[in-house]
Amino acid sequence: MNYRDDLDTQGFAIVPKLLDEVACRALWDLLGDADGAGTRGMLRVPEVMRLAQSLLADLVRPHLPAEPVAVRGIFFDKRPETNWLVAWHQDITLALKERIEVPGWGPWSVKDGTPHVQPPVECLEQMLTVRLHLDDADADNGALRVLPGTHRLGRLHAESIARCRETHTEVLCTAKAGDALLLRPLLLHSSSRSMSEHRRRVLHIEFAGFELPQPLGWQGM
Repeated sequence: MNYRDDLDTQGFAIVPKLLDEVACRALWDLLGDADGAGTRGMLRVPEVMRLAQSLLADLVRPHLPAEPVAVRGIFFDKRPETNWLVAWHQDITLALKERIEVPGWGPWSVKDGTPHVQPPVECLEQMLTVRLHLDDADADNGALRVLPGTHRLGRLHAESIARCRETHTEVLCTAKAGDALLLRPLLLHSSSRSMSEHRRRVLHIEFAGFELPQPLGWQGM
């Protein structure tokens, strides 16, 4: 199916039944339990990288301006003993190999020992995230919430985010195990704490459709 219209106007799209039950169970066994709220560096897992470079790359390719490159992978595992909420935000940082000052790129930060940088907005507009659901996700176990259309507003500061909450109607992205959520990084999104005993495992893979300026390099590549 073509999800271009949804991604252009809404900033997200649900892809049903991308994985079957057997494939979900194989990922359950492979990934186990996440470290705390989530495990970073998932593209270092060969099976995850193969999935990113095949099925997931085929999914995002029509929606990026150049050949998709998987640049970051995180395994989120929301369960009773690791439960959290995420405030409304945009995904505006990239995980890179090392900090090298480049005009127009910054500020820099460090997460789990990895340098992260805020790139120009036009780079974020050339990215697409795949959130692969390994469990059913609903209002009870912390499914993602989004504010449709906010990906077209550029990088937003706290005051603008507060205004968007008043002017845009949020949507709860319910999903079944095996479904994928395509998400533009600049789309405002959040999630609530789980109120359920059921886990909410998500394999989050970010794709870029552009080349980094030299001498910057993607983390782990």
